[in-house]
Amino acid sequence: MSWLDQLLSGQTRKRQLISADEALPGRTIPVPVAAEHLLLHHPMRGDADAVDNGIGRFPDGLSAVVLAGGCFWGVEEIFWQVPGVWTTAVGYAGGYTPNPSYEEVCTARTGHTESALVVFDPAVIDLEGVLKIFWETHDPTQEMRQGNDVGTQYRSAIYTVSEADAELARSTAERFGAVLADAGLGPITTEITSLAEAGDGHFYYAEDHHQQYLAKHPNGYRCHAATGLHYPAA
Repeated sequence: MSWLDQLLSGQTRKRQLISADEALPGRTIPVPVAAEHLLLHHPMRGDADAVDNGIGRFPDGLSAVVLAGGCFWGVEEIFWQVPGVWTTAVGYAGGYTPNPSYEEVCTARTGHTESALVVFDPAVIDLEGVLKIFWETHDPTQEMRQGNDVGTQYRSAIYTVSEADAELARSTAERFGAVLADAGLGPITTEITSLAEAGDGHFYYAEDHHQQYLAKHPNGYRCHAATGLHYPAA
């Protein structure tokens, strides 16, 4: 097999989602992260003992969503700058391996996609406003990839904390899908479901050096394969 055939074969394998039975075993101990967000100075972890929703409980009045749109460094950077966003964190969701390492996720044997937790104040920006930014800042038509990043860990996804939020997310996908279709693009391949229905139902925090990575390394890698199209106004 030539080196090109080997490369293509490897990319094909990385674009195939695995089953729970095929997933790496992972570990029971969560990855330690800093107590607070480097820039927003709010906790990145919710109170896991207060509610079993895959992300824990944040202060009353706040809402949350987990978004995947390519390399999680760049996705998190976009959202920590949005007015009304209370905290962000990067991690892994949609798969089966508990508390995976970054290296394990890169093997495509965890089922997870690189994700960003976005906790926001709906009095300042609501879920549709958050998703407007999400749709406009990546390409949701690139199945199992984003730009040059190829594999299941780069798939587009929206994981919500409730089925009602998932329904709203699906409606935004329909609206943006119509914009894409008018431009001769599509269809949207984004996975949209409540976090409880995604893989094993949890958001797992990435290693601390990945948190707010582009604030620590301003010249670091960004991958935004956006379509250049805008979410339609209400």
